[in-house]
Amino acid sequence: MKHQVLFLVTVLSLLSFTSNAQRGVRIGYIDTEYILQNVPEYQEATAQLDAKVLQWKSDVEQRLAALEQKKTQLNNERVLLTKELYEERFEDISFEEKEILDYQQKRFGPNGDLMIQKNQLIQPIQDQIFAAVQEIAGSREYDFIFDKSADVVMLYSAERFDLSEIVLRSITRSSKRTQAQTKSERRAAAAEDVVPVVNKELDAREQAAEDKRNERIKAAEARRAAQQATRDSIKADVDARRQKILEDRAKAKAEREQQNNPQDSTSVKSEDKRKTAAEVAEDKRKQQAADREARQKELDERRQKILEERRKAKEEREARKKSKDSVPEK
Repeated sequence: MKHQVLFLVTVLSLLSFTSNAQRGVRIGYIDTEYILQNVPEYQEATAQLDAKVLQWKSDVEQRLAALEQKKTQLNNERVLLTKELYEERFEDISFEEKEILDYQQKRFGPNGDLMIQKNQLIQPIQDQIFAAVQEIAGSREYDFIFDKSADVVMLYSAERFDLSEIVLRSITRSSKRTQAQTKSERRAAAAEDVVPVVNKELDAREQAAEDKRNERIKAAEARRAAQQATRDSIKADVDARRQKILEDRAKAKAEREQQNNPQDSTSVKSEDKRKTAAEVAEDKRKQQAADREARQKELDERRQKILEERRKAKEEREARKKSKDSVPEK
């Protein structure tokens, strides 16, 4: 059962894989039992084999009936026989019963004459069926041909895909060629069609259905491509608007900084417009440090001037004091 399921899964996978191909998958099936029932040679050989089987069954039944009669007779005479004589006759009956079972197994067992002769009978027909199937599959470009009478379970099969009659005609034609004795019979067998006329109307309908499927697939692909293009366009517009908003925000921020720091406007304008925020902040920090250094220098110079003026004033006061102390008394 697992092998059947795996086989069906494989077939379905192949069918789905080739569903988009330009040429549709061609599938057919045959019924081996129907073909065998309509092959004259097989029917004649089967009739002969059935006659042999009836003869074998009759022999077994006669021997079993005789054996049962001997068993009954032995049971009836048991009280009149000695133990040794009874065991001797019972052993003979058991040996004969074993021989009958061996004969039955030889004729009807799994490896018996019946199975061997059936295989010998059906093998040539199977070879002819296989050859005919190969020829039909090649000439009509079939992708799969199943056997309805095999282990593959076919839940439904349309009659228009049944190739049994075609295979049967091929086998019959080959048989007529073999049995033909005159040139006219051989010419007639050679002129007989192996494959019937192709149903052009059916093929046209199948091709039209396949074309419609292909058109639907192409239309679906075109719709998907248009939808993808629309989505890409919308995404591009959104990205552009987002980038513009970011640029506007950066420009407004730079303008606010220039208004808050008018002294830096000249230096900022002279810089490259592509400076990052970190570079602008670093330039601003450096400018502030330079301003602090300039103010500190100015304060130091002013302090030094005040100290110098105080020193000069002190020296003048001391000079005036000395000059007063040096005037002589009268």
